[in-house]
Amino acid sequence: MTDLAPSAASTTALLAQLDRAERAVTRCAPAVLGLTGRVVFAATLAGFFWTSALTKIDGFGLSLNAYAQIFPRAMEAVGYDASQLGLFAHLVVAAGTAAEVLLPLLLILGLFTRLGALGMIGLLLVVSLTDIFGHGVDATAIGALFDRQPDAPILDQRLLWGFLMLVLVFTGGGALSLDRWLRRRLRD
Repeated sequence: MTDLAPSAASTTALLAQLDRAERAVTRCAPAVLGLTGRVVFAATLAGFFWTSALTKIDGFGLSLNAYAQIFPRAMEAVGYDASQLGLFAHLVVAAGTAAEVLLPLLLILGLFTRLGALGMIGLLLVVSLTDIFGHGVDATAIGALFDRQPDAPILDQRLLWGFLMLVLVFTGGGALSLDRWLRRRLRD
């Protein structure tokens, strides 16, 4: 009968190889995750935000739709006359529309990636709260965690979007980003 137990030397050698592989993966993780996160964002979410922004722009100004999307109840209360809204509402609508255009662009370029991803997390929170409280979406659209139904547009989808943004907050823009290029240029 042969002894199937590994020898101490082969176990030590295997553990050393695994340790080297783990260090190599850990070393390249931020570059790979940052770049991959930006590509995934560009392929899946950038168009969503840009399309949304375009519905808020009318020529060189903000459309009535912009105000109705962001402040639906307030717009209804003033008979859809945006001039009746205060300065705060105008600033929020302008900032929200600008965020939907600029933040995706920053992420795709990998420029100020961490800051852009934090801004996107804030935008996701505002959009989600507007959908829930402003538009009054129902519980099915909101969803619930751990309910075995992964398709609710608010909680399930936006939680995944937020996770993608957190990856970019913690890893940065990764390889092939303007952040990396600028960092190298500033060192020289």
